[in-house]
Amino acid sequence: MRGCPEVAAPEPVFAEPWHAQVFALTVHLNEAGRFSWGEWVERFSATLKRHGLSRELDGGEDYFRAWLETLEVFLAEDGAASPAEAEVMRSRWEEAYLSTPHGAPVRLQG
Repeated sequence: MRGCPEVAAPEPVFAEPWHAQVFALTVHLNEAGRFSWGEWVERFSATLKRHGLSRELDGGEDYFRAWLETLEVFLAEDGAASPAEAEVMRSRWEEAYLSTPHGAPVRLQG
C-alpha cells in the first residue's frame, strides 16, 4: 500500500529455545517462593562478575550459561537438585539433542 510504512517483523527475544526455558523456569521458581528476585539478582550478578562478564551482554550464550549456573546453585542449596543430578540431566539433554533430527522437537527418553 502506498503511503504505509513497512513494519519489520519483530526479532526473537531469545536466541535459543533453552534460553527462554531457563528464564521461564527461573521466573516460575521465583513466583513459587523458592527465592526472591533480589536474591536472584545478587547471585546472578556475582556469577557474572566471577566469570568476568562485566561488558554489556546481549543475552547470548555466555549470559545464559551464567544464568543456568546460578539457577543450578540455587537448586543444589535448596536440595531440589544436586550438582551430580544436574550433570546427569544435562548429559541426557545433550544426548537427546544430538540424536534428534533437525527441526524435530527434542524429547528425553523415559
